[in-house]
Amino acid sequence: MLDYRTHTFLEVYRQRSFTRAAAALLITQPAVSQHIRQLEAYYGCALFTKTSRGVEPTPAGDMLYQRLLTMENDEERLRAAATALAAGAEERAVDAPLHFGCTRTIADYLAPSLVARHVLEHPRSEVKLVAGNTRGLIEALEHGDIDFALVEGSFDRKRFAFATLSTEPYCAVAAPWRADGEGPRGSNPRARRAPSSVRDLLGERLILREAGSGTREILEKHLAARDLAPSDFAGTVELESIPSIKACVQAGAGITFMYRVAGEDELARGDLVDITPCDFHVEHDFCLIWQRGSQYAPRWRALCDGWRAALAPTRKQGGATDESAHRTVR
Repeated sequence: MLDYRTHTFLEVYRQRSFTRAAAALLITQPAVSQHIRQLEAYYGCALFTKTSRGVEPTPAGDMLYQRLLTMENDEERLRAAATALAAGAEERAVDAPLHFGCTRTIADYLAPSLVARHVLEHPRSEVKLVAGNTRGLIEALEHGDIDFALVEGSFDRKRFAFATLSTEPYCAVAAPWRADGEGPRGSNPRARRAPSSVRDLLGERLILREAGSGTREILEKHLAARDLAPSDFAGTVELESIPSIKACVQAGAGITFMYRVAGEDELARGDLVDITPCDFHVEHDFCLIWQRGSQYAPRWRALCDGWRAALAPTRKQGGATDESAHRTVR
């Protein structure tokens, strides 16, 4: 169980104020000051510096916050496990609750088979999956609302450990008749040619995900490398739903860039065609991430290993971990 002084430290860090922390904790401001002084004496360094608006953490304070936050979240998981055990649950790690988050691409196109595999192997396990964009899932992970997250966007590798689930190609797609330059009745997917450059697509309307989405982040990153941005296209439509984006593209409203896994069925049927430019060969890792330093790291790593093996027949395997190089582009 965390010491009461560490709870005070966490609240001061969040509030950036001794006074506001005292109000939130229902203790006096001098008590907050005393708790922080005791921690600083124990660790032998300053944890906060005073500013005109309150306090700001020192580098040591930042590091301590990340470590204590991980411990606080692990403590909540331990308490939940102890409560379940007291209620008569068997003491088996495989039956522990699994609360995690996925970006929408992963939630819609990879997670269902992974969850099904998990509950078939561990029928006593409780599973809760939440979907969101990368930014929101990282916040949920920091707050302890989820145990880990499956993401495709960027994350801070100093704060989060990770293992790679799969490596996915990123592609541009359009309706067949738009790719052919003909009307809907003249569709001939085999007649299309991939444009030589991303710039050849700038005359199209771009349909894309919302800010904070890993799918959009990857696109913006690689457009920026070519001195381009979404605003350079003929127009943009922003949607939070991948099925809605695909429906708009199929209806001829524009083109989109997405992970191929999200459009495999439509591409196979010919409802969408791949128009990825010749100069746009991009792959990115889908990663399982958790708070660095968590005592549950072996469990999350083993879980990812099992899921990676289950996906092996259909997906390209990355295999990177936080101890190895992380490659996002080929």
